[in-house]
Amino acid sequence: MWGERYEWLIGMRYLRAKRSEFFISVITFLSMGGVALGVAALITVLAVMTGFREELQQQILGVTSYVTVRASSGNMSMVQAVMEETAKVPDVTAVAPYITNQAMISAHGRSSGVMLRGIDPKLEVKVSSLGRNIKQGSLDNMPEFGIILGKRLAQNLYVDLDDSVTVTVAVTSVTAVGTLPRMKRFKVVGIFDSGMYEYDNALSYIRLEDAQNLLRMEETVTGVEVMTTTPDSAFAVGKILRQQLGGGFWVQDWMEMNRSFFRALQMEKAVMFVILLLVVLVAAFNIISSLIMVVMEKGREIAILKTMGAKSAGIMAIFIINGGVIGVMGTLMGTALGLALSWNLERLLRSIEKIFGIQLISGEVYFIDHVPAKVLTSDVMWVTGLSLAITLLATLYPAWRAARVDPVEALRYE
Repeated sequence: MWGERYEWLIGMRYLRAKRSEFFISVITFLSMGGVALGVAALITVLAVMTGFREELQQQILGVTSYVTVRASSGNMSMVQAVMEETAKVPDVTAVAPYITNQAMISAHGRSSGVMLRGIDPKLEVKVSSLGRNIKQGSLDNMPEFGIILGKRLAQNLYVDLDDSVTVTVAVTSVTAVGTLPRMKRFKVVGIFDSGMYEYDNALSYIRLEDAQNLLRMEETVTGVEVMTTTPDSAFAVGKILRQQLGGGFWVQDWMEMNRSFFRALQMEKAVMFVILLLVVLVAAFNIISSLIMVVMEKGREIAILKTMGAKSAGIMAIFIINGGVIGVMGTLMGTALGLALSWNLERLLRSIEKIFGIQLISGEVYFIDHVPAKVLTSDVMWVTGLSLAITLLATLYPAWRAARVDPVEALRYE
């Protein structure tokens, strides 16, 4: 039986230090705590990075479509033909035309540069989450020269529903006093909140027909938005559309449109993993040092065990068990602590903000104003597996040193 083997009995006994070995016991528990903190930090940070990525992905896909099709030569004509051809592709659930252009919106003596999007309200609800994001007003029966503003943009301009704003675009008109940019007054008919500061502060929607009139685009649009069954199916749909539509069109899926952003997040997650893994490595070195001190302290007992017939493998097993228990206990405690922090992190941060009256997460800096956390089973398995492997490897050298103790030398002066 494993529980009756002398290696386990002695290895577990060495964890309970005597009064004279109190310092070694302190180092042992500090090593266990170091492993626990390292594992907890790794699990929490990876959960935050995963949650942050998924939250941003949801916010981005809530405002933009999964796939966009644009004419490589500029504005797109023959819009209906392109929409019909696109709708035939498997996994495509909806298509909608759109116009996008930069503009300036002014009200109450304040102005702000925005991205102006012209949409078909009936089709837009099928390719984006705009309808669900509108907190005031409605997308239904959007009137002529009505405009929907982001929540932050409306706050910056001090406007509310039914107020008027002036939209100025770079397209010029020739007047009696010279060439002037085109301007038009719009009525605020809706305010949306996407949850992402960048969009809420610099995005506005008007009817497709109004955008064509304002920008003098007549029967043309900027492109076509495409919705697919799932975000992942957008990659296959984009590939098919590139083949079917030919080289006269520029097809992009949501990942291509935000490639650099998501790649930076992935790189940051990998770097944070490596940096925090160093905490576990430091704890492993503490395990090595504590075990070496135990070997030096127990030299006489090791020699007696060898004279009684204990083999080198058995001596090694004693110290591998001793250090392994430290690593396993530290890893399990760290995993429990990390999961608890990850599942309650947002609540904890809100409490800290309330107590100290500060804002830890600003939407102006981090795009979102809260800390999402999502624990992936694969991340937890990687962290626990690496922690156990590192701590077990850390026991090999001290165990090898213990196995090489010469009984004659150890007992010569006893």
